[in-house]
Amino acid sequence: MAVGHEGLDLYEFDQMLYADRDAGWICGVDEAGRGPLAGPVFAAAVILPKEHRIEGLNDSKKLSAKKREALYEIIVEQAVAYCVCSVDEAEIDRLNILAASMLAMKQAVEGLQVRPDAAYIDGNRVPELEIPAIPVVKGDGKSASIAAASILAKVSRDRFLCQLDRQYPQYGFAKHKGYPTKEHYACIGKYGISPVHRKSFLKNLKDHIQ
Repeated sequence: MAVGHEGLDLYEFDQMLYADRDAGWICGVDEAGRGPLAGPVFAAAVILPKEHRIEGLNDSKKLSAKKREALYEIIVEQAVAYCVCSVDEAEIDRLNILAASMLAMKQAVEGLQVRPDAAYIDGNRVPELEIPAIPVVKGDGKSASIAAASILAKVSRDRFLCQLDRQYPQYGFAKHKGYPTKEHYACIGKYGISPVHRKSFLKNLKDHIQ
């Protein structure tokens, strides 16, 4: 069952989670990159300090790229533990994007240097874990831990797409980050499907190219 919002701020929400479970540690988990046409899907798991607040922490989608970058550095410095993992486009095509996202989240939780007692996952589905996994719908706007995970996943993926841009400059990955924009479809129409495109996402490519 998904956890409700209760009208709490991000840190109060996490304090409620700790109180409800009487847990040693909980981690927040989120992914980035389920919708793009190219590149991996990323996921992050984060255990935040119980007593210390990171100012400005919020859902990554509500922050500017500059603010996300700044918070990324603070989170990785101050987190009790964190792990970022990715599943590439070949595995996405083999498994499907939902299964690939679940795999990335599972790997991120299992990669934490500190073992949490429970994982709170953004969304309404959870990966199979050895610890309790609880879905939190729109959790990146409710839980500080999930918000932190959303920032790490988003920034890590954006940085990776900028690397892909240097490898495949004709596709404009640094600008659209692989998402299905008109510009991106136009580039695919002109230059073809690259090795880093998700072929399973381009089955109806002709419908999008003028």
